[in-house]
Amino acid sequence: MLLNYNPKHCLPSAEDLPDSDDTPVDNQLQDLIPHLLLDILALIWSERQDWYFGVDMGIYYDPYQPAIVPDGFLSVGVPRIIDEDLRLSYVLWEEQKVPILALEVVSHKRRKEYTKKKDFYAEMGILYYVIYNPLRKRKPKLEVYQLNNGNYELLPGETIWLSELNLGIGKEIGTYQGIEREWLYWYDENGQRYLTPEERIKEEREAGKLEGKLESVPQLLALGLSVEQIAEALNLGIEKVRKITENND
Repeated sequence: MLLNYNPKHCLPSAEDLPDSDDTPVDNQLQDLIPHLLLDILALIWSERQDWYFGVDMGIYYDPYQPAIVPDGFLSVGVPRIIDEDLRLSYVLWEEQKVPILALEVVSHKRRKEYTKKKDFYAEMGILYYVIYNPLRKRKPKLEVYQLNNGNYELLPGETIWLSELNLGIGKEIGTYQGIEREWLYWYDENGQRYLTPEERIKEEREAGKLEGKLESVPQLLALGLSVEQIAEALNLGIEKVRKITENND
């Protein structure tokens, strides 16, 4: 009698493989930068469940080789959440999807980001390879490569459009977790930067305050205050207050 043979059954699962090599990141940026990209992506892709962004997580590509651990990576076409225990690692023979993007943040301790890792990600078939080197002074700090016929080609521009993701990636000064410095961000097709969750909360809070001020204008008018007095009291432009009074006439 023939047995049903499935080679996957002979391969180790994520539960069988170590989920950490116990090697700490070299600096805080290698943790914060990919987490910021993840936070923004979770906001703009909140309705989608077909993607996963790993931070400092091992990718197992060969059952006989140790995992490779990018600072961050994005995979599209996989379940965002597998179960309540979440992913221990990213195992290619289970996921059946090669990540579409890998990110490396260079520190003082080089880890062959421009040589060995670059060649390896190309061999794996990762479409976009992003290297951010905040230590560079003369050469570009941000480089984005796209795989073409097995080789990586550098994409031009300060904000680089990733057509397969319908997203751009770039860098600019901003504030994240109270730290003001240069960060990596996602951008839309018009080159507009997507807001971080912190910025979105602040924007909504400011909008709520403004709405409250505008609603109080008729009440202050009824008390006999002039347009100029109301504008000064509420810290609003005179024209804005005048327009509200005209609409209430």
